[in-house]
Amino acid sequence: MLILASSSPRRSQILTELGIAFEVDPADIDEALRPGEAADHAAARLAEAKAAAVAARRPDRWILAADTLVLLDTTILGKPRDDAEAESMLRRLAGRTHRVVTGVHLHRGESPGGSAVSWSTVRFAPMTDQEIAWYVGTGEPRDKAGAYGIQGLGARFIEGISGSYTNVMGLPARDVYRLMREAESLRVPGSPAPSSP
Repeated sequence: MLILASSSPRRSQILTELGIAFEVDPADIDEALRPGEAADHAAARLAEAKAAAVAARRPDRWILAADTLVLLDTTILGKPRDDAEAESMLRRLAGRTHRVVTGVHLHRGESPGGSAVSWSTVRFAPMTDQEIAWYVGTGEPRDKAGAYGIQGLGARFIEGISGSYTNVMGLPARDVYRLMREAESLRVPGSPAPSSP
């Protein structure tokens, strides 16, 4: 059975909706970004580090890990440290278009595993001070990159999206399916059966 190296309920929801059986075993790593690090490189690096951390204690199991970042112009927005930072992020995003990148890594033991990086573009509606204060007050922005959840209350502020919706949630479904299908020992519901020799 697959191990999801994340405590994110959104990632669990996506795997469940894909019909993939899994267990949760979150990785505990330093998610600090390196100076000057590009968003796609950071997301890929952190996903691989999370997978490796869990694989070290579960070497016989396939580990799936992901990391999602929001990119506004050239600024990377991770999870807000507190409500004040969440409010600041939302003010910057309001009325603008930004990009979301998720790095995904599938790993087992000493295997190099497989990786994918997925990009989506999100257009935010303008937000009033009252809307920002209300949304921050709901608590939803606290554990989310960019301080919003596209699948939750934050959906009311999204004017459009280009690319994978599940990528913005934190786990690009198509890339996950492809990586699992390519992994020899994993059988994914709906994927072609291995051909006979």
